[in-house]
Amino acid sequence: MIEITNVSYSYSNIPALNNISLNISKGESVTLMGPNGCGKSTLLKLINGIVIPDSGSYRFDGEEITKKKLHDSGFSKLFHQKIGFVFQNSQTQLFCPEVYDEIAFGPRQMGIIESEVEKRVEDCLNLLNIQALKYRQPYHLSEGEKRKIAIACVLSLNPEVLVLDEPLNGLDPRTQRWLVEFLIDFNKGGKTLVISTHNLEFLQEISNRALLFDEYHSIAADMEMGRILEDIDLLKKVNLVDEYYHEHVGSKHRHFHLHNY
Repeated sequence: MIEITNVSYSYSNIPALNNISLNISKGESVTLMGPNGCGKSTLLKLINGIVIPDSGSYRFDGEEITKKKLHDSGFSKLFHQKIGFVFQNSQTQLFCPEVYDEIAFGPRQMGIIESEVEKRVEDCLNLLNIQALKYRQPYHLSEGEKRKIAIACVLSLNPEVLVLDEPLNGLDPRTQRWLVEFLIDFNKGGKTLVISTHNLEFLQEISNRALLFDEYHSIAADMEMGRILEDIDLLKKVNLVDEYYHEHVGSKHRHFHLHNY
């Protein structure tokens, strides 16, 4: 479904992606891991057509994604209907006066008739158990509620792929657990998940495959999630965990601290 071949990208000559190649099949759940500034968020933006490679190619469902194609309104609508992006800061996705209009915005932009728009909004409200927020003003909501609204906005288009940038950041433990369970169920329904996170606690529940980035903006490892979490030396090498020692009754123990930024 997603084919990225020898892709590089820079911001004003500052490298963000360095010769990245990867394939993601339909129905996979893949997590991008790595230190701050390694290129994870840039790769998610590229997958969503927000940035275009400086070199190399990106194909989605067999179609190469180019600036010219994304300027074609018909192609762009179809592409953005298939792939949904939940930004790290949900606030950037919310701009309508009421929650109902936020969720309805995408389907309306796609030219869907209003009766179907209303059905989709109600379905999303029920799915995420946020019916009580229907006529609330988004900017008055909690961070967890805003995250649910942002997800509902994406789900109203019934995407085949859901892409999330640091989805667990800023959420209380109960909302984190709700989101983890939701993502698991979404993936079990045959949908594709691509997630970027520093939070290692829930990764084995959400994804079975990890792409580990290094400080050189390259993929250092692409392997099964359980294996990568057990490879402490590799995680230390890319600055995702650090090691410290302390003593218990004269014996020295080794512990690992997870960098959950």
